[in-house]
Amino acid sequence: MDKTDDSPMHLRDLVALNAERLTDADTRLLDVLMENPLRAALENGREISSRAGLHPSSAVRLARRLGFEGYPEFRTFLQNSVVDEGEDFDNGAARVAARLLRADEGQLVSSVIESEIAALENARKAVNDGQIRKFSETLRDCRRVFVVGVGHFGALAHLVNLRLNRSGYDAVDLTATPNLMRETLMTMTSRDVLWLFAFRSPPPLLHDIRSVAASRGGTMLAITDIAGGRFSPQPEHHITVSRGSLGQSQSLVVPMTIANTVILDLAAIDNGRSLKAIEQFDRFREEGPPFSWS
Repeated sequence: MDKTDDSPMHLRDLVALNAERLTDADTRLLDVLMENPLRAALENGREISSRAGLHPSSAVRLARRLGFEGYPEFRTFLQNSVVDEGEDFDNGAARVAARLLRADEGQLVSSVIESEIAALENARKAVNDGQIRKFSETLRDCRRVFVVGVGHFGALAHLVNLRLNRSGYDAVDLTATPNLMRETLMTMTSRDVLWLFAFRSPPPLLHDIRSVAASRGGTMLAITDIAGGRFSPQPEHHITVSRGSLGQSQSLVVPMTIANTVILDLAAIDNGRSLKAIEQFDRFREEGPPFSWS
C-alpha cells in the first residue's frame, strides 16, 4: 500500500473507504481484529482467520480489499496503529491504561478536559450543518420517535427522549422498558423514526430493532462511530464521528453535543412547536400540582 499524505491513517478510514466491497467474512475478521489490538498486531493471517472461524486465506483477502498487497503489510499497518495510539480497537483495559499513561502525575483533570476538547474539535470537522438539518427535518415531519441506546448510551437515549417530549414530540425510550420493547415496536409505522446510538460493535439487540423498523417502513437516524455503524439495511441518515483516540476520554460529550445540536436545530425549523411546548412545560412546572420532583 503506497503511503501518501492523503492515505488513511486509521483502520476505520480504510473500512469506510472500502465498505461496499467488504463481505460478511470481512466483518467477522474486523470484529476479531478490533477486539484485541495487541493480539491482532502480533498474529499472522492464518491465526486471525482461525479465531474468526474462517478459511486461512480470508485474512489475505481482507487485506487486499483494504488496499494492501498482502496480510504482512496489513499487520505492519496494525502494529503502527497500536504504537501510535490509534482509535481503531475495542479493548476496555487498553483504553483505561492509555488514558492514565497520557496523564502526567497530578494532571488527570487537565488531561481529561484536553481530550474532550480534542474530540469535539474533530467532531467539528466531521459533522456539518447539512447532516444536522437532515436529522431535524426527519424528526419534525414524523409521527413518533423511538429512541434506543444500550450500555452507556442508554443514558444518552434517556436524555434525548426527555428533551424531545418536552419539545412537544411524541418520543419513547425503547431501552427504558425492555420488558415492553416488543409490544412498543409493534406500534411502529412508516411515519415513525428510529433514532439509534451505537459505538464500537453494536449488540444483536440493536440489529434486531433495526430489522423491525425496516420491516415496518420506519426511518432510521443513527449516530455512531465506524465500528458501530455496520447495519443492514443502512440508516437513511447517518452521522459517524469518533469520541476520541486511544488514550482520550471517549465519553458521551461528542454524541451528546451532536444530539443537542439536532434538537436545537429542530426548534429553529418547526414553526414554534418546540418553543411553545417548552413554555407550556415550564408554566406547568411552576404552577401545576406540587410534585416532590422537578
